[in-house]
Amino acid sequence: MVEMPKDKTPCTEECTEKELHNRKDYKNEINKLKSDVDHWKNEYYRAYADTKNLRASLEKDQSRAIKYRAEGFIESLIPILDSFYLALQNEPTDPAMKNYLTGFQYIYRNLVSVLQNEGVVEITPNVGDKFDALTMNAMDVTESEGEENRVARVYGKGYKLHDLIIRHAIVSVTGKQKAKETKPEENQTQDKFDA
Repeated sequence: MVEMPKDKTPCTEECTEKELHNRKDYKNEINKLKSDVDHWKNEYYRAYADTKNLRASLEKDQSRAIKYRAEGFIESLIPILDSFYLALQNEPTDPAMKNYLTGFQYIYRNLVSVLQNEGVVEITPNVGDKFDALTMNAMDVTESEGEENRVARVYGKGYKLHDLIIRHAIVSVTGKQKAKETKPEENQTQDKFDA
């Protein structure tokens, strides 16, 4: 580094060439230091912005992980819920079985209640509802004279965790009734018998 001159008086004609050269070196050094300050200030702001963005991204990932932490567990629990639901649809005639059914209904309601507290919502379309591709999965098409794309039959409930679909409701939808086609050969043989 260049030493500062002891005398801070402006240079006049009597200044030596060495003093002029030293002053130019000082100016160059000052300009270089200003440039370095600007560079490192920009680097600091860039690093600060990157850190802030990373923190926001990590917080978002963490809140999503907490919000959907039960997703895998719920996926493995859905077949059990389906089995309970199907078993409870049948009305037993035996009084002993009715007692068991009451217990199973209690367990099923408690299980559904716990899942609802975790943010699970059942997707239960009704027959006649309009088909919604976001929440339903059409397994087949049932021919109907009525309006198209209506739920004709519900095979299974759907489930979602908050706003994330875990499983779509499984349904059959209505479609246009196909006109029965007759083969030309059948018409000709019928004509022969009619004559």
